[in-house]
Amino acid sequence: MSITLPSTDFGVAIPFVKHLGFVLTVFSDGQSEIRYMARPEHLNSYSVTHGGAVMTLLDVTMAMAARAAPGRTGVVTVEMKTSFMRPSMGPLVARGTLKHHTATLAFTEATVFDEHGKACAHATGTFKYIKRLPTGSKSVNSFNRLPTQADA
Repeated sequence: MSITLPSTDFGVAIPFVKHLGFVLTVFSDGQSEIRYMARPEHLNSYSVTHGGAVMTLLDVTMAMAARAAPGRTGVVTVEMKTSFMRPSMGPLVARGTLKHHTATLAFTEATVFDEHGKACAHATGTFKYIKRLPTGSKSVNSFNRLPTQADA
């Protein structure tokens, strides 16, 4: 998969990620990096980034690290463990790493850092590699694919 960085194109249409405004800045060799600036509607009652938005940032960062292995495209989250270390405020950057993979599973981790380079949250995750299934009446797992120039 070829993605020109930085990009809001994650290779597939993910409306929630688009809504949050994630920007992919690294996608190569089992590594990923995503930048994010929470908008007011993404904050909690303490005026810091909501934990759900931070968990989504970690999840997507780990998924992109898993997808950044050669020949890998689709993944789904099997499990995820998250630890929150400090409030996530201001511009955030999440860095993910593919630690190990088998033919069907990817084992990953990611950390969210604030603008001062301090770790705010960390996660480990397991992802299942899946093939992109053809869409149609017999498909139960269609994906919202982004249009390509070939579709024009």
